[in-house]
Amino acid sequence: MPLHKGPDQHDQRLMSVNPFYGEANPVGGMTEAPPTHRLPDAPLPPSTAYQLVHDELMLDGNSRLNLATFVTTWMEPQAGILMGECRDKNMIDKDEYPRTAELERRCVAMLADLWNAPDPAAAVGCSTTGSSEACMLAGMALKRRWSKRNPKPGARPNLVMGINVQVCWDKFCNFWEVEPRLIPMEGDRFHLDPQAAAALCDENTIGVVAILGSTFDGSYEPVADLCAALDELQERTGLDIPVHVDGASGGMIAPFLDEDLAWDFRLPRVASINTSGHKYGLVYPGVGWALWRDHDALPEELVFRVNYLGGDMPTFALNFSRPGAQVVAQYYTFLRLGREGYRAVQQTTRDVAGRLAERVEALGDFRLLTRGDQLPVFAFTTGHDVTAYDVFDVSRRLREGGWLVPAYTFPPNREDLSVLRVVCRNGFSADLAELFVDDLRRLLPELRRQPHPLTKDKGAATGFHH
Repeated sequence: MPLHKGPDQHDQRLMSVNPFYGEANPVGGMTEAPPTHRLPDAPLPPSTAYQLVHDELMLDGNSRLNLATFVTTWMEPQAGILMGECRDKNMIDKDEYPRTAELERRCVAMLADLWNAPDPAAAVGCSTTGSSEACMLAGMALKRRWSKRNPKPGARPNLVMGINVQVCWDKFCNFWEVEPRLIPMEGDRFHLDPQAAAALCDENTIGVVAILGSTFDGSYEPVADLCAALDELQERTGLDIPVHVDGASGGMIAPFLDEDLAWDFRLPRVASINTSGHKYGLVYPGVGWALWRDHDALPEELVFRVNYLGGDMPTFALNFSRPGAQVVAQYYTFLRLGREGYRAVQQTTRDVAGRLAERVEALGDFRLLTRGDQLPVFAFTTGHDVTAYDVFDVSRRLREGGWLVPAYTFPPNREDLSVLRVVCRNGFSADLAELFVDDLRRLLPELRRQPHPLTKDKGAATGFHH
């Protein structure tokens, strides 16, 4: 006779069911969910809370298939481990975490060297939560420098830029009461025109923003030509207008793939540069960087000093407390890849973008606006003879297969142009690009058979990420 009685059928059924999904679940199994708009009355076990959140997040899209975002969606496992080890460190507390602060300082020095600062040791900069914050800081410095050299009461400052700038510049002008002077698109020019920018400048212009890698089509703005136009303006009028380069994406592409392109601190008129470490800096969100040519470009009164965390700490940022994990990950990536590693990664990404653009063009239904030969980004629209569908149909149908490809209209004076944009990033392999083309090819016959063009809600198109 056995010493132990075996489980009955009811016990066997329970043993084969995850308690979270069965009757043993303390929140009532699948028949009862915790409240979502008020705090639960009682705590849940960690495993239960995790499973609830985990399951809900499964309805999110796959970030690796998101061809709308410029933000990094893949890093090496070792970087993830380092970030986990540093997630509890407050970046602002430089006295308590001196090594994290040192890694930030080293990253600034590396970027100053990468961007050809005349004296990298004299360049000043800081980490931020992303390029949007970095742009705000750069704009604040431009405005303060202008106010010091133009003390006229009641004068309204203005900022000159192409209409293709990222929305953070609209926010800056709104928040800091600066008049935006925008150069519209014309014909096949989808970004700033240097001569038009110089013509908009006057004694109240705090600076001109140049975009190294437009979010609309991935193209570089001609920074050197802009500086030359402003040099001519100064010769004629005496106006000395500084340039800020928004290198959110291109600031980590051009130094490795376009070494002869003059866009950075080699141009004396460039006063400041920003980039997103979490874009082509190859770090998970959110980290950005803002650098100034020298101490004169960053007014000292904008630097705040605090000592209540221990030690005298200069700080120039809109945020205060934030995790040090992303800064550590940026230093890891700089150390891990070096110049040659970054060059290899960025070249591979550009190659994937170029080949994918060619494959899309070869389908015959689309016309390329850009080819991924600057940023690894290309924009395309439907051909002139395509009438059964438009880019919004394509975007919607691709989403059914898991691909996120934004469709949107261009700003003045090209509101007539609607496009799709594909952003290639590290981790978007040639194999994934082939799968994308295959899916796009499969849906075209159905789109071509649509009997009548559909009315589109263009306002529902996906937007841009900075």
